Amino acid sequence: MVLKVCKYGEKVLREKAKPVQFVSDELRKLADDMVDTMHKARGVGLAAEQVGHTERMCVIDIPSGCDNEEDELFNAPVQMPLKLFNPEIIAQEGSQREKEGCLSFPGVGGSITRAHQVTCQYLDEENRPQVITVRGFLARAVQHELDHLNGILYVDHMSAVERLALAAKLKRLAKENGGVR
Repeated sequence: MVLKVCKYGEKVLREKAKPVQFVSDELRKLADDMVDTMHKARGVGLAAEQVGHTERMCVIDIPSGCDNEEDELFNAPVQMPLKLFNPEIIAQEGSQREKEGCLSFPGVGGSITRAHQVTCQYLDEENRPQVITVRGFLARAVQHELDHLNGILYVDHMSAVERLALAAKLKRLAKENGGVR
């Protein structure tokens, strides 16, 4: 089922996610619905807050060809779509600066600096602890979605000059969606 994607200005996007005690059938269904929603919206990641929930969970599905060959080969063992429950970044290294977008910010994009490689621990759909180390575009997606789970939006990482350049768009978007910035 395709869910409504919350937009900038909606209060839930600033809420910190609550840890999942157990990955239930209900949460597995929510994760499946989030994957459907992400695909329909042509996104590569979606956090629970973006569909009005506060469970600490997100989904990611990076199509092949989105990264350089070296990073894509490094990430090859990671099966897509990823469904992460209680994800936490436990290590990071390097840096990369690339353009990012977000389904909660239609028509808004900007360059963001993030770690080039991250190690993330999480529970899978069967409540088994997992650890993955990913690079490049997939590492960016993991960091972006975990920021959502902590109530941090990608525009928070932009410089003051970049935010100023987007101020009118952000103000309009916030006003259309409840006014929370």
